[in-house]
Amino acid sequence: MLGQYFYNESLRKTIIAFGSLFNDIAITRKNSAGTEVQTLKVPLAYGPKQKFITRLEQDPNDNQAIAMTLPRIGFEINGFTYDPQRKLNRILKKKIKSTEPGKELKQMSIQYSPVPYDVGFELFVMTKNSDDGIQIVEQILPFFQPEYTVSIREVPQMDTIRDVPIILNNISYEDTYEGDFATRRSIIWTLSFLMKGYLYPSITDNAKVITSSVVDTHLMSAATAADPIYIVAEDSTPYAINYMILDKHEIDDATRIRMLSEVSEDASSAGQTVSRTTVEPTSTGALTDEDFGFSETFEFFPHGETHDPVAGTDS
Repeated sequence: MLGQYFYNESLRKTIIAFGSLFNDIAITRKNSAGTEVQTLKVPLAYGPKQKFITRLEQDPNDNQAIAMTLPRIGFEINGFTYDPQRKLNRILKKKIKSTEPGKELKQMSIQYSPVPYDVGFELFVMTKNSDDGIQIVEQILPFFQPEYTVSIREVPQMDTIRDVPIILNNISYEDTYEGDFATRRSIIWTLSFLMKGYLYPSITDNAKVITSSVVDTHLMSAATAADPIYIVAEDSTPYAINYMILDKHEIDDATRIRMLSEVSEDASSAGQTVSRTTVEPTSTGALTDEDFGFSETFEFFPHGETHDPVAGTDS
């Protein structure tokens, strides 16, 4: 289990999906007459809040010619929690046929059920005046009641697309300005979210596809220590030696339904195959969880057969 490298980018896609929700937020500035004079797209960055606060409080120097501008939006992960209420059956598997030419019906990829984790996010909005902050927050809150659902293509190779809810849990407001002229004012809105995501295990490639199921019935050989238990059928017609005829049709091997009796010629002494049931899908392109039917073939060998499982032949 551990030590086998795999990387499905589950967390990376979760972070990107969350951040993309807030990537196109803009604000407008108006003059005293109410005329719009400026439109600003609010920049978005991933990182801890304290990093941006430190940048904001620093003075420009030789290495930092321009101070950080406001408004600005940032976000970061603040925790992971396993969610047992969303746990899936661990033995469930998703299967998808191979995309390699000529191997579509011979090989497939298999992946077991994902593990549910709640991912905590904090989104902070930093502005230098109240109106900018209110404009930004008002473009966010109406969509969370209290959740908003996004669709994520989580595992492209397995064609896995999942709807992931993002829940808004809490909103806080902070104004750090103390009234002196030396301090730069910054208003910080902090929004706490919970994203109900999944982490996916490794993918098994080139798994073989079972296209036929064959079940052979054997009579126990004479060398077996335990005495075999038989269903003994009496002869019901003059022409049926060691068979029970279940219909009244004329002697016709193609339509008679027969049950082998205790002394089926020499098959019982050799422990050979006396009947075979073969089950195959009716569609040659059937695979994984598709809705398809089955065809069943029944064969009887009164004299017994010896099957070679390697070569797939009878003698």
